[in-house]
Amino acid sequence: MKVEWKSCFRVGVSIFLLFLCIHYCDPVLALILRILSAATPVFVGFIMAYILNILMSFYEKHYFVKFSHKKAVQKSRRSVCMVLAILTLFGIVALIIRLVIPELISCVTFLLAEIPPAIEKLLASEFVAEVLPATILSELAKIDWNGIISRAVQFITSGIGSTMNTIYTAVSSVISTIVTMFIGFVFSIYLLLGKEKLLGQCKRLMRNYLRPKWVEKIMYLTGVFDDSFRRYIVGQCTEAVILGLLCMAGMFLFRLPYAAMIGTLVGFTALIPVAGAYIGAIVGVIMILTVSPIKALGFLVFIVVIQQLEGNLIYPKVVGKSIGLPGIWVLATVTIGGSLMGIMGMLVGVPIAAALYHLLCDDMGRRERHRSRQHCERKQNKS
Repeated sequence: MKVEWKSCFRVGVSIFLLFLCIHYCDPVLALILRILSAATPVFVGFIMAYILNILMSFYEKHYFVKFSHKKAVQKSRRSVCMVLAILTLFGIVALIIRLVIPELISCVTFLLAEIPPAIEKLLASEFVAEVLPATILSELAKIDWNGIISRAVQFITSGIGSTMNTIYTAVSSVISTIVTMFIGFVFSIYLLLGKEKLLGQCKRLMRNYLRPKWVEKIMYLTGVFDDSFRRYIVGQCTEAVILGLLCMAGMFLFRLPYAAMIGTLVGFTALIPVAGAYIGAIVGVIMILTVSPIKALGFLVFIVVIQQLEGNLIYPKVVGKSIGLPGIWVLATVTIGGSLMGIMGMLVGVPIAAALYHLLCDDMGRRERHRSRQHCERKQNKS
């Protein structure tokens, strides 16, 4: 067998690079993590641009359709639709903050004020007197519950260590996050303004330096993942809006307190598949409990009915069909993604699983069609 020097050179270079990777593994990983940390605003910008592009594409489809041939409309379409998309996203976030945060703060303040009297009433009840001995009750009655709660709140807000260090760390983290978000936002604007040019440059780069089959596979994979994420975001947002409006309307109908706030919170947490609405419902039960235990029980029954309606009718039609992923795999993906990456894993895991499921089904379909063609050809050859 003839051995070419080019093949030997490639094998030698590959072995040398493998040796370098193994020997300098820790410094290389540290360098990669440092580069990824520095590129965080770029990743944030890509995510913002992807979400804003969904809204911008919707506005572009409906932007003066009858006058789309005019130059003024063509020139202004991209900039106007991008501004509308940004205002829409910021408006939604501002509305959620305006409705949820003040009520949540007042509810927590009320709970902290009402816990000591509730504990004193519980200790004075006949049930506790029959269960606990008199010595324990006398010791519990001497405890200053207000002081304990105030110290606990002070400990949570101040943390362990010096107050100045805690404040400095918190301020630094907030400023860093704001700067990262701002740079990412600016980067997303540049991406949206020149997305066609950027996509064209990426395709040209791949066609010049990669094989045609690889280019075709990369374009196919990116198309599948883009379609899955787009369908998931649109379907999940639609389902969350429907669920939040149903919850708000039902609470207004039954005259339950905090209707607007809890409806908004349930709709916002419903963006997390399967488990999200239950998180909002638990917070809602705690808040209504500060007003009336009977109304909190009624809200719990109401939200269970809404959840059944949403899980059996709304979610399968709005989200299930849009992403094409069976419910059992949605539940499995949410469980695994939540265990690995928390809420972010729940949000990102479902569209990724839907894309992989779609790719697997397509690959199995191609293999089955190929086997059936081979079987037919063998039959024809035998006949």
